[in-house]
Parts: sequence; structure tokens; C-alpha cells
Amino acid sequence: MLGLLGGLVGTFVMKRDLAFAVHGISELSFAGAAFALLLGADVVLGSLAGSVVAALVIALMGGRAREKNSVIGVLMPFGLGLGILCLALYEGRAANKFGLLTGQIVAVDTVQLQLLAVTALAVVLALAVIWRPLTFASVDPEMAHARGVPVRGLSIAFLLILGVSVALSIHVVGALLVLALLITPAAAALKVTSSPRLVLVLSVVFAVAATVGGILLALGGRLPISPYITTLSFLIYAVSASIGWYRRRRALNGRLQPAPGEPQRTTPVAASR
Repeated sequence: MLGLLGGLVGTFVMKRDLAFAVHGISELSFAGAAFALLLGADVVLGSLAGSVVAALVIALMGGRAREKNSVIGVLMPFGLGLGILCLALYEGRAANKFGLLTGQIVAVDTVQLQLLAVTALAVVLALAVIWRPLTFASVDPEMAHARGVPVRGLSIAFLLILGVSVALSIHVVGALLVLALLITPAAAALKVTSSPRLVLVLSVVFAVAATVGGILLALGGRLPISPYITTLSFLIYAVSASIGWYRRRRALNGRLQPAPGEPQRTTPVAASR
């Protein structure tokens, strides 16, 4: 579920240049989860509340990109400090504290899994409803505004979707490593192709492969699954970046090669020599 969700949301994160926002929302989501842990409440609901608050603050206070980054920069240390304070006051098991930062999938019980499934389904359906206008507003916001598309409303709606996605991902990869699911797969897909549909498909495939692969690799050890997921995500990105670099270089060499029957083309430097 998180692989599918991360792949879908991550494509718009890259289109709208909101990678910094993912990290900012994750800090307040961590604070909400830590506060819920301190009170003995549901950690999932706490992280959801923190993410929604962060998304609303960023959407309502940050109009332009520079203002939005300033708001995120203010929220990040506040959320991290508040979360650390709640964990310091919590007197329960240390594994619960560590799990909020790095993920702890074994702590997700059946009730939380059902809540995650319902919430993920709601996010996917909401994203499907606004998919076309959101794509238009993400690629060319000025033209979309001129055509009557509610760019401002779509921005707020997507930030709320992003906030919920961040909250759902924290229980698997933790607040510090949530970028591995919501950014890295989409960034890797963009290195391979520029086709919007193929980017979407590859982003979902990469996210699911990293998530499921991380879970399978972690079954036989004591380490949390987050290092495996982040490592697999990075390897996928590295391979995709290498493929993209090789294809660009081959295309460039192909343009420099003369067609059959044409004289050899030379650069100005070679001609001067």
C-alpha cells in the first residue's frame, strides 16, 4: 500500500518541487506521533494530525516558493524539538521511541493496518479525482490559472494528500527516512524517461520494489526495515541515473556522427588544431 501511495504522490512531489515540504511535514508528523505516544493514544492518529496541521500551515502561509520554503524551515526545527521533548518525557519502552524515527513495521497491528488501508484508499481516490487539473496546475500554473483552474485550491488539496501520505509512511521508514518512499522512486523514474505515464508506472514499481524488498531482507535479522528500504531506493536511483546518463551520452554522440555520404563534422577546437 505504501509503495503504491509513495509512487503516485511522489510524481507530483517532483513536478511541484515539494521535496523540502516532505521533510518539513514529516517533522510535525513525528511530533504528533510522539505526543500521542506520550498520552497513550493511537500513534497513527497522532501522526495524521501532525501531518495535516503542517500541510495546512504550509499551504495557507506559503504562497510563493520562497515563502513556502521559509515556513517549512521554521516548522522543521519546531516539530523535531517538540517530538524530542515528548519522547524525553515518555517513560515506556525505548523501542517505541526509536521506531518513530527509523520505522518499526512490527508495531503495526491489525487495527492500525485497517486504518492505514482505509486512509490509503481515500488518498488514492482523492488523487484520482483531481489528477488532470492537478497535472495541468503542476506543469504550467500560470496557464492553468488563466484557463480557470483553481490552482490555489488544488495546491492546498495536494498538500493535505501529501501530509496524509507522510503520516502513513512514518510507521514503516520513520520520520527521518520518509524521503525514500515519497521522493527517491519518482526521482529515479524521471532519470529514465520523460513520458508522464511511464514516469508514473516506474515510480510505483520502484517504490513497491524498495518497500517489499526491504521487508523481505529484514525478515531474517534484527535491524529495522528502514535501512534496507532506503538502500534499495538509493540503488534503484543510482542505476536509473546511470542509464539516463548513458542514453544522453549515446544520443549526443549520435548527433555528432555524420550521416552516410556527409563529410566528417569537426568542432571549432578541432578545426583550429
